[in-house]
Amino acid sequence: MAQSVAGATNSANTSAGAGMAISKNLGVGVDIDIVDMKHCFENLIVIDAGANLTNKKYSRDLESVIQRAKDAGVQKIMVPGTSVKSSKEALRLSRIYPDIIYSTAGIHPHDSKSIIEEPNTWFEFEHIAASQECVAIGPCGLDYQRDFSEPEAQKEIFEKQIHLACRLNKPLLIHERSAQQDVLDILDKFENLPPVIVRGFMGTADEAVEYLNRRFYISLTGYLCKDKSDSGVRKLLENGTLPIDRLLVETDSPFMYPNTRASKLPQHVKTGITERSLLYLHRYCTFQRNEPCSLPAIVEMIAAFMKKTPDEVALATAFNALKLFGLS
Repeated sequence: MAQSVAGATNSANTSAGAGMAISKNLGVGVDIDIVDMKHCFENLIVIDAGANLTNKKYSRDLESVIQRAKDAGVQKIMVPGTSVKSSKEALRLSRIYPDIIYSTAGIHPHDSKSIIEEPNTWFEFEHIAASQECVAIGPCGLDYQRDFSEPEAQKEIFEKQIHLACRLNKPLLIHERSAQQDVLDILDKFENLPPVIVRGFMGTADEAVEYLNRRFYISLTGYLCKDKSDSGVRKLLENGTLPIDRLLVETDSPFMYPNTRASKLPQHVKTGITERSLLYLHRYCTFQRNEPCSLPAIVEMIAAFMKKTPDEVALATAFNALKLFGLS
């Protein structure tokens, strides 16, 4: 089996701190060779770029969930806000767990109509987004797979959030489902976008290329266990379309449980997952409630698809997150 990427111990905090100190003040445009950073880490870290810890499924044992994540090697967790209420709660968590949890402020496409119906709530949202602990705007975008909010309402609130991200100079997290062209048309209206991250990408390799050609980042989840197509996420990894310096990883907990027992998952990917990662995954995570501690297993599967070592993927994705979001 591959060497474990999740084997972070207490000593990892020291080595990770060294890398974070170097990355702390990096601007978005700074270009540093990942290989040059390798000496900073004795034990590698992984960073969860999206875990919905404001979800009520964690209301009784959040402290244990966070501790399990740390024990598994997850050193930082991005908690997205998807409404005014959850953005406020994500900000609260980032203050309770400083240096571990970082919040984002977003109005999910599904929740767009709430801002249309109660426009005064936008001012509270702007205040939350401007907080120091809030490191990105979003997830925002367009979702045409469900009709919780009308497309025109989604577009209006999406553009408002892009303007806000540009004004605050904070990265922009994109949620897109069956709406790529409209998303790109709206983004193309803006000349000086901050860094753009497409969260929980589930599209085709061709759709990914459209994003990558614009220098956007792509974040992957345990969805790769479900992807059975010949032109989707797996192809994106196997044929080298997705550069490792444009990749982030997230669990999207409590959703997107990575089913490592999936029948269509290639055998070399299954054997690439370490016993330690499987222990955390199978002991603490279920289809009903995924946890951030599943991230090392996801990283190891991505590494197997990309024909890279887990260490390489862990280091690159952690570095990308540190740089993008200015994590300390």
